[in-house]
Amino acid sequence: MYSEHVHIMDHPLVAHKLSILRDKNTSTKDFREIVSEIGMLMTYEATRSLPLTTREIETPICKATVPTLDGKKFAVVPILRAGLGLVDGVLRIVPSARVGHIGLYRNEETLEPVKYFCKMPKDVADRDILIVDPMLATGGSADAAIGFMKDYGCKNIKLMVLLAAPEGIERIMKNHPDVDLYCGAVDDHLNEHGYIVPGLGDAGDRIFGTK
Repeated sequence: MYSEHVHIMDHPLVAHKLSILRDKNTSTKDFREIVSEIGMLMTYEATRSLPLTTREIETPICKATVPTLDGKKFAVVPILRAGLGLVDGVLRIVPSARVGHIGLYRNEETLEPVKYFCKMPKDVADRDILIVDPMLATGGSADAAIGFMKDYGCKNIKLMVLLAAPEGIERIMKNHPDVDLYCGAVDDHLNEHGYIVPGLGDAGDRIFGTK
């Protein structure tokens, strides 16, 4: 159905934890913690293609040549503000990663994303990039964020979201066919207000308790 660049999680733990997030009665504390937990589980899958090299060590038994990461630089880039909820989970898997931030808001007249904040590591162009945002609805924010990272010269970009709508997936694959997309689940459609159905509501409000 989707291209080889779309990776939909099929892990029972991810499915179970997403079900808890969908429940409107889940508390802010539990919601925030579970978003981070899913972020950690999904990062495990999103980093599967990281290159390896070898080095020699001495175990308690003997010398051995063992696999180790090839030293490629890695950065996680949350789309503010909801994307912040996924950063801790990513850093628990890749603690040496740098963190960049992109802040976007939607122009009410043009409906296009406008960048209001952007702070990146100095060597971001040399890093593998993982953009994170809980929801991929229309795809406008993610599309813009990927474009901004390409403007920085980034070549290897991945996008990781908890939930995606088919409309958002289609937009990202059309505009950025070179980007790998990791989804916790793909929902049915967008409603007239642009919310994912059945979805989980406004992820930012539920993460930060602002509703």
